[in-house]
Amino acid sequence: MTPLIDVMLVLLVIFIITAPLMSSSLKLDLPKTQAGAPSDATAIVALAIDGEGRVFLGDQPATQAQVLQRAREAAQRDPLTEVQLRADSRVPYGRVAELIGWVQEAGLSRIGLVTEAPAR
Repeated sequence: MTPLIDVMLVLLVIFIITAPLMSSSLKLDLPKTQAGAPSDATAIVALAIDGEGRVFLGDQPATQAQVLQRAREAAQRDPLTEVQLRADSRVPYGRVAELIGWVQEAGLSRIGLVTEAPAR
């Protein structure tokens, strides 16, 4: 019985440590669509645009130069790297197109637009 309790406590500690890392701290109102499908990409670059049009690499604010540098590095490692773009639904299309242009300029052409499934 004691080894089982030890295993359960270890699993609980692992869950407590990893759970906060699994959620994104950047809150976005993603567009809702039923057509979304999970990506099978092995290498990704996560970009986001919040409601004010600010760009984020992962969850960290980023400039155009930082986005270009990260995308170029990813393209050199693996040309099939996918960019997963999360854009707030309030962001104008022109701003999204501008960010897509930066990524293509850096040499990445696989771009996935992340959406949410509508509530049922």
